[in-house]
Amino acid sequence: MTECLNAAQVRQILIGITTRVMKENDKLNSMDSACGDGDFGTSMWISFSEALKQMNLVASDDIGLILLTFGKAIVSSAGGAAGPIFGSFFIEAGKAARGKEEVDVTDLSRMFDAALNRIKQQGGAKIGDKTVVDALEPAVGALRDGAIMNTGVSKSLKNAANGARVGYEATKGIVARHGKARYLGEQTLGYADPGAYVMTVIFEEFAKV
Repeated sequence: MTECLNAAQVRQILIGITTRVMKENDKLNSMDSACGDGDFGTSMWISFSEALKQMNLVASDDIGLILLTFGKAIVSSAGGAAGPIFGSFFIEAGKAARGKEEVDVTDLSRMFDAALNRIKQQGGAKIGDKTVVDALEPAVGALRDGAIMNTGVSKSLKNAANGARVGYEATKGIVARHGKARYLGEQTLGYADPGAYVMTVIFEEFAKV
């Protein structure tokens, strides 16, 4: 029997992500103050809390629709560059899952691969630029491997979360080459990217289920 995530589990994951993002508001602001404006946590708090409200209005078990609704709410309520990035992540994943009430590891690989491609297209970031891509690309790579080797949803998502965490931790040793932080150059060395941290949170919450 193929291991799958259902709509109820996806909803629970989105609740878990939002809870953690809101709880770590101060931490995210502190991380951002080292390399940005210091309001990243506040922006994430506003956008994810609104996304959760909008998701709760969706009565359907269509996983794609749930994710699309969540992502669109982030885009419309977040300030700066964070809204389009994280909104696109959920929107593209939702497009790839449209009409599905269950998703397996192959579906998840396709969903997050689409999200990665869109985010890279939008901003032109790549691994080593000290952005969300540093956490997202290794996570997607782990899911691709999981789909190829048919390792199942649980193990593949745990591997994806581990990949994201390693990628996020690596941003501490990178000089920012993208976004506002790039203007600070060497000053960004030693500080982790807050966007990569939120991306890690997302995959860690998926792995919990």
